[in-house]
Amino acid sequence: MTVNESKNYDEVEITINCPQIDNVLERLIKQINQLHRTLTGTRDGRTYSLFVDNVYYIESIDNRSFLYSEKDVYESDLKLYEIEQVLTGTHFIRVSKNLIVNTVLIDSVRALFNGKFEASLMNGEKVIVNRHYVKAFKEKFLT
Repeated sequence: MTVNESKNYDEVEITINCPQIDNVLERLIKQINQLHRTLTGTRDGRTYSLFVDNVYYIESIDNRSFLYSEKDVYESDLKLYEIEQVLTGTHFIRVSKNLIVNTVLIDSVRALFNGKFEASLMNGEKVIVNRHYVKAFKEKFLT
């Protein structure tokens, strides 16, 4: 890897030279892209800009969307499907009708007896992957 640091540069530019993009490189590219995306959330009357890589999951309750970080919860003005569109091409995936999870922040997964999965997140929380979403989840999480 080569890193050139100089005050002559105005911004960061990342160039990848490779014979072919494999699964590992594709994941790296997605992680780099995810680092620059933000979502806006409110908490205690204040509005925050949150980097999506710090968001563990997004949940919709009573037509309101909530962004869960390691320790805090923020409310978003966007609907869940709008957030899902913003997160296209990242490590986020819908795991139920009302939940989108960041697969990078999943610590472990276990199968449940009813065809569902339970994902344990790195902050200790657990989320359920409904049967309808298991196939897509496995493809995204295991690659």
